[in-house]
Amino acid sequence: MRSRGWSGWRSHLGCLAAAIAGGCGSGSTPASTPAHVGPHHDHRATGTHHRFEDAEAWAKVFDDPGRDEWQRPDEVLRALELTPAMTVADVGAGTGYFAVRLARAVPAGEVIATDLEPDMVRYLNERARREHLPNLRAVAATPTTSGLAAGSVDRVLVVDVWHHLADRVGYARDLAAALRPGGVLLVVDFHLTASRGPPRSMRLAPEVIAADLAAAGLAAKLSPVALPDQYIVEARHGP
Repeated sequence: MRSRGWSGWRSHLGCLAAAIAGGCGSGSTPASTPAHVGPHHDHRATGTHHRFEDAEAWAKVFDDPGRDEWQRPDEVLRALELTPAMTVADVGAGTGYFAVRLARAVPAGEVIATDLEPDMVRYLNERARREHLPNLRAVAATPTTSGLAAGSVDRVLVVDVWHHLADRVGYARDLAAALRPGGVLLVVDFHLTASRGPPRSMRLAPEVIAADLAAAGLAAKLSPVALPDQYIVEARHGP
C-alpha cells in the first residue's frame, strides 16, 4: 500500500478529536482537546504534525461519554453480529473506545486492537490490564499493513479511518486476507453532508468504499444500520 507516512494517521487523531468536540476543520481548537493540538491539526498531511505521545490526554477526548450520542457504539456492535467466542480486530483503535466494548462482547474470544502510534499501543495494553480484560491485546500496525495475521479474525472493525488511506484497495486486500472464511468487515465513516468529520473534499461516498472492498474480493454493501453522522459499509468473506 502506498503510504503518506505517519502524518496522515496523526492528522486522523487530531481531526477525530475535533469531530468528537463538534466539528473538524473549523479553525478552532476544542476546549477538551490536548493543548498541543491546534487548528492546523486537520486532515491535510503537511508534514509538520505533532507526535501523539500523550495517550492519557487523548483518552479524555476519544473516550468522552459525549461521543456515544453520535457514535452509537451499541448499534455498531450489533451490526457486527458478534458471538462470545469470536476473534475481532479493531483497526486504528486509538485509546480503545471500541476495543474495550468489543472485549466485553466476546468474553470467550479475543480482541486484537491495532494502531500506528506506539503510545496508543502501550496505553491500550495497560488499559486492558487495568480494566481486567485479558482477552484484549494491542499490536503495532505500520503505514502499509494492519498488523493482522492471515486468516486470524472473524470480524474487523474500522472506524473513522478509511478516508485517510493512501491505497484503499491495497489496505482492503490486507484486511480481507486477515478474515477467516465467513468473516465480516465493517467500515464506519462520515456521510458526505455530516455536520462533523473531515473536510468534505476528503469524504468518501459509501459506494466508493464498497467498491474498494469488492476489489479486494469481498462482497460489500451498505448496512441498514443508520448512525446520525455516519454510514456503515459491510463486507463479507465468502465461505
